[in-house]
Amino acid sequence: MEPNIEEVAGRIRALREDMGLTMQEMADATGRSVAEYAAQESGDEDLSFTFLYKCAQRLGVDVIELLTGEDPHLSGYSLVRANEGLSIKRRAGFEYLHKAPRFKNKLAEPFLVTAPYLEEEQDRPIHLSYHEGQELDFVISGRMRFAYEGHVEELEAGDVLMYDSGRGHGMIATGGEPCVFLAVVMKPGGEII
Repeated sequence: MEPNIEEVAGRIRALREDMGLTMQEMADATGRSVAEYAAQESGDEDLSFTFLYKCAQRLGVDVIELLTGEDPHLSGYSLVRANEGLSIKRRAGFEYLHKAPRFKNKLAEPFLVTAPYLEEEQDRPIHLSYHEGQELDFVISGRMRFAYEGHVEELEAGDVLMYDSGRGHGMIATGGEPCVFLAVVMKPGGEII
């Protein structure tokens, strides 16, 4: 299952309007200009996980509710088989497979991420993202170059990163093949997402 960008954007707009929030308030909450926010809320631009996460926080809903229109309902445990989950595709072929979309009151968001190897990225600065909380990334296969503010690390299968995701971070696949890793995004302060 892959979310439709226009439907997700429509849910964000409807929730914003229901809550009486202005585009300026949402732009501030997501770290964008009003024009950038408006382009994303209209569905004209791709919706990054960071944008969705920040929208969900401001709107007081689970990010899965924005993606699917359904409120997660499982509370004891959630089992998602190997090739299953909620698919989210974004930026230059990155694929995110949410591995617990129906579990409610999550303290973390688990994703199986596939980063494509792109030759044109190898000699460029890595794009940095910011979202409050912490993130743990476990490299399953392939190689990754990880940038964290002024630091760059080379990782391979079996390596684990944990970092403050509120600071600039980003990654690309290296070594001529995609990199697959488990990313666990945790909300600040252990609050329920």
